[in-house]
Amino acid sequence: MGLGVASGFFGFSGTTTQPTPTVPAWQQVPSQLSRTQVVAPLDASAPVPLPANVTSQLNATLTPDGGGDFTGVVEDALTGLPLYDRDGAKNRVPASNMKLLTAVAALRAIGPETRFSTRVLAGSSASTIILSAGGDVLLGAGPSQPGEVLGHAGLETLAGDVVKTLQNRGVKGQVTVQLDDGLFTGPALNPAWSLDDVAAGETAPIFPIALNSARTSPSVTTGPRPQDAALTAAEAFAGKLQAVGAAAGFTVAPGVERAKAPAGKPDVLASVESATVREQVDLMLETSDNYLAETFGRMAAVSGGKPGSNYGATAAVSAQLAELGIATSSMHLADVSGLALDNQVSTRQFADVVRTITSGPDTRLRAALAGFPVAGLTGTLGDRYGDASTSQGAGLVRAKTGTLNSVIALSGYVVDANGRLLVFSFIGNGLTPGAAGNKVALDRSATALASCGCR
Repeated sequence: MGLGVASGFFGFSGTTTQPTPTVPAWQQVPSQLSRTQVVAPLDASAPVPLPANVTSQLNATLTPDGGGDFTGVVEDALTGLPLYDRDGAKNRVPASNMKLLTAVAALRAIGPETRFSTRVLAGSSASTIILSAGGDVLLGAGPSQPGEVLGHAGLETLAGDVVKTLQNRGVKGQVTVQLDDGLFTGPALNPAWSLDDVAAGETAPIFPIALNSARTSPSVTTGPRPQDAALTAAEAFAGKLQAVGAAAGFTVAPGVERAKAPAGKPDVLASVESATVREQVDLMLETSDNYLAETFGRMAAVSGGKPGSNYGATAAVSAQLAELGIATSSMHLADVSGLALDNQVSTRQFADVVRTITSGPDTRLRAALAGFPVAGLTGTLGDRYGDASTSQGAGLVRAKTGTLNSVIALSGYVVDANGRLLVFSFIGNGLTPGAAGNKVALDRSATALASCGCR
């Protein structure tokens, strides 16, 4: 696919009578993908597309299939020069494009190299221990897997380390496990969410500890989720402790109750560390994980000394964007994952956010680049860009998707045929539910940016 896609940008027919074209690096379909990929250094003297030509191209592709309308903005990443603007200031329901805002807030407020620690603390007696939630909702039930993001920290490893510590302290008999998940406050369910979405497993009550991003197993990505992910994780830990502790001469009392850790400096029996925020942000963007996004919003609030609540999360995201100089006065954030229909953000604001990630002065935000799904290859764009009208964007367009019943969105970045880095955001609202042409309209529009020099 790679050679066929790349050569098409330059008009070669592919016949044997013509020499094989030399394809610039930025127009090569990547032979391998990694979470450390970033935008390669580009030639600042590469020609900037002419706005009139970009407008002509996109007006032909960005058309709804049935009802509703699209808005869109394209900017030159280096200069911020607007190249296309169709009602760019108009507020939109953005669906999962909201996760781009959350990614920025998490990387700035928490830090890309930060890891969340899940600890086991000594309780009020030698035979009482407390599982203390620290924000890791990607815990695995088995041994820690250092090479993975989901399951990087494992409850089986944590249980084994606790057993060793208890043995060293001479603990025997029955051990009681308690859970402290008080890091988050307020309602665990955002009142702006549809209960139908919750029942379908699009999200679940948010807690600062969970297995598999509040899924029943790592391989399950759809369907209902545990409604008390924290207690589910604590009970799984107690089960692992029971299994490992039997040989050490103690048992685990049935049931897990919530409790607060003792005041003062904690006595840590054992702990496990999550993957870095950088790695988790990439996973969130690539898979569009609602639960992980909401956790990041609350952890961003906690990192700033604010309550880890629904309101704390949206306030933290807004504050981080404002500090970057992104206009926020017209925004309304009802959640930080994009499930809420009350969210209101413009395509101009999204384009500005993507530009800040790719080219802004805060280099911590470059950590999010590898998480953008790659057209036809990874994440939520993995099964797109396969037909004749979009295949020239495969491997080149990198963008966050967003889909609700009558909403579709695509915001990301691409290097055009002349080597110019462009950022874009397209959002459709009021669309005919299920109309296949709307997704194609977005993909064709992004493909047009990849394939044209527009001079």
